Amino acid sequence: MSIQLKTEVCQLFNIRYPIFLAGMAGGPSTVKLVAAVSNAGGLGTLGAAYMEPKAIREAIREIRQLTDAPFAVNLFAIQVPDNNTRIGEVQGELNRLRNVLGVTHATQEPVSTPDYFQEQLSVVLEEKVPVISTAFGVLSEPFVQQAKSAGIRIVTMVTTVREAILAEQAGCDCIVAQGSEAGGHRGTFDVKEHPIGANIGTFALTPQIVDHVKIPVIAAGGIMDGRGLVAALALGAQGVQMGTRFLTAVESGAHDTYKQALLACTEESTVITKAFSGRPARGIRNLFIRQWDASGIEPLPFPTQNTVTRDIRNAAAKHNNADYMSLWAGQGTRLLTSGQRAEDIVAETVQQAMSILS
Repeated sequence: MSIQLKTEVCQLFNIRYPIFLAGMAGGPSTVKLVAAVSNAGGLGTLGAAYMEPKAIREAIREIRQLTDAPFAVNLFAIQVPDNNTRIGEVQGELNRLRNVLGVTHATQEPVSTPDYFQEQLSVVLEEKVPVISTAFGVLSEPFVQQAKSAGIRIVTMVTTVREAILAEQAGCDCIVAQGSEAGGHRGTFDVKEHPIGANIGTFALTPQIVDHVKIPVIAAGGIMDGRGLVAALALGAQGVQMGTRFLTAVESGAHDTYKQALLACTEESTVITKAFSGRPARGIRNLFIRQWDASGIEPLPFPTQNTVTRDIRNAAAKHNNADYMSLWAGQGTRLLTSGQRAEDIVAETVQQAMSILS
């Protein structure tokens, strides 16, 4: 079996190396990080899911000032209304955690999460971003047609073979197979069917998806270096997506306290939790998660839980308190390095892969 580093996705996305930066929403994904990965020959991705449309437009234009290379914008392809049915019970428990940080108690008033999805997508289409990537589902047919007619490539993250087939049928150009080792939110489409997300490991998931779709597959989850890249290619993937590996990069927007927690943790440190956002996500098990689990209270659904915990997470960041921050991370954290530039991470991954292949 001959494995080549120049794969189909390199041509499809006009990139030198088959390495995607994961779209890490909520801070880590900076303009500089996106541009650095793209300049190094990979596909940088702006995690724009929580950004206001105006901020997305500004970020896209800033990225274009820093790179001529292709890049992607990642959005959550779902529009879910807030569910405030148990707001009193949940806020009561969160108020106990607010006491620790000196945060003002929340009332039992219903919360409202702004839904920017349509406007976010409009900005991405108007700015003719080279690639749109989605989590939690596929774009609706009208948006797929608009993207295609603008020459925009579409990438969808999936966690099962069935989701991969749906993504292919919806007109996606490429699929990210997200194994259970991956940090951050599970990309599972239907969390009613899979309450803690579909959690099939990268090595089991990737070849099964490859065998069931005709479009290129990118492997994600626990891939941290050239060894992971070569392994993914051997499984039939056309490239890899890495998120956790770039969290401690110089250009990462991750809080310093978050970076320190990442560098101190091991392969045993993470759990899948819904405590912070209401959707299953892998992160370092800290005091917030332990106290929430001990309460026995079910989190509110996404996005309501995400909205009601935001003041706690923000206060924790302000106080450099990792115990109450959402510390999203995959299972490969022992392979992290401190203070490395993103371009060097890409170069090192490629060099290691080449030396194995030769």
